[in-house]
Amino acid sequence: MRATSQTIAAEIAARIASGDLNAGDRVPSARGITKEWGVAIATATKALALLQQQGLVISTLGVGSVVASPTPGPSPTQLSTAQVVTTAIAMADAEGIDAISMRRVAAELGTATMSLYRYVESKDALVLLMIDSALGEDGFPPPSDADWRGDLEVSARLQWAGFRRHPWLAGVMSISRPQLVPNGFRYTEWCLRALAPLGLSMEMMMYISVIVFSHVKGMAIDIASEAEQQQDTGLTADEYMTTRSTDIATMVSPAELPLLASLVRSDDFDLDLDALFEFGLQRLLDGIEGWLAREDRA
Repeated sequence: MRATSQTIAAEIAARIASGDLNAGDRVPSARGITKEWGVAIATATKALALLQQQGLVISTLGVGSVVASPTPGPSPTQLSTAQVVTTAIAMADAEGIDAISMRRVAAELGTATMSLYRYVESKDALVLLMIDSALGEDGFPPPSDADWRGDLEVSARLQWAGFRRHPWLAGVMSISRPQLVPNGFRYTEWCLRALAPLGLSMEMMMYISVIVFSHVKGMAIDIASEAEQQQDTGLTADEYMTTRSTDIATMVSPAELPLLASLVRSDDFDLDLDALFEFGLQRLLDGIEGWLAREDRA
């Protein structure tokens, strides 16, 4: 019979009770559970949620689910909206946005689920507050009023740093239906102020602002996937590619794919996300700069 979320949670709880897993030890991740017990990811997530509700497991930033220390959580009267949001962000940083539910956050705080609704009206409202809080972590320096390119670089790099800190963030933000969060408006206002001295129409300034953000967000989507894979496998992207080097060399035939084959043999190319982000940002700004020059000549 296939294991259920209850039986999986019970087995992990037994490991904790026996001392095989101690406070601070990492418990199997959702993907680890799917491999060990042969269940779907939804079942694995429910098992972790049960352990959270029992106070046996907590989410730790950069690590994942670990065995909780036997300390009591705050009472409902000690909670605040900021504390609920901070806890949810830490959970999402550690386990991904799919780990967030009102029940899971309540379990993390050691309080009843219904008590959270005094501070956050729904999960959707909580995610909006998480986005706003994450976007508000960095302050903008005073705008230059003369260097639109430098100012857009500041904006893009601040966004990239935020996506780096919070791998889930890029996946929940939308370009076509942007979330109405105050700190998101700050980024847009910064870009518009940087471009205003150029005398462009508001439409053109918004287009530039959106495509710069689109570049940052598009590159950042891979951050969440990479963080998840590294957590599950224990391998960095470079280490993973090293383990697959023989397979790649076999697949890339010098006769059929001579350029790729020479790249594989040289072993001097690194798919570093930060380098790719910066290269793409500069080429995008080069294109905008060239377009502005052509507009001036026209």
